[in-house]
Amino acid sequence: MPLFSFEGASPQVHPDAWIAPTATLIGDVTVEKDASVWYGAVIRADFGPIIIREGANVQDNSVIHCGGTPTEIGKNVTVGHQCLVHDCVIGEQALIGNGSTVLDKSVIGARSLIAAGSTVTPGTKVPEEVIAMGSPAKKFVPLTDSARMWVEHNAGIYQDLARRHREGSKPV
Repeated sequence: MPLFSFEGASPQVHPDAWIAPTATLIGDVTVEKDASVWYGAVIRADFGPIIIREGANVQDNSVIHCGGTPTEIGKNVTVGHQCLVHDCVIGEQALIGNGSTVLDKSVIGARSLIAAGSTVTPGTKVPEEVIAMGSPAKKFVPLTDSARMWVEHNAGIYQDLARRHREGSKPV
């Protein structure tokens, strides 16, 4: 896995986390226990720290960067495929849908779902346990039963899948 120090700060990865061999971590990045960073993801902490909390997953080709304040991906968060997460805080067990963008100084509430393809504009506060949708994401509705199922179970699914990849993926 490509890990790079930057100006004296190096990524810190818990031994029970899984980082795909094509993911790139740069600078002041912390990846906690049972978290996973998937193929092609880039996490670049050159302006400030980025923390990927326990059990969180950052899926394929997503980019996380910060602009000066700490960026935090909360415990058991899912950042879906091809997301851009920049200089914000994602609350515990939130799910950022595929292709979404979450921008500077935004705060995503715990157990919320950002609908696929949505854009959370700078400074937006998304309440807990809602679906936020649109570009810009201005429509907030209560979690539906199916959305709640994804929010509650996706992190565990990816923790199991990361263990399977650690044990079963090999270069050919």
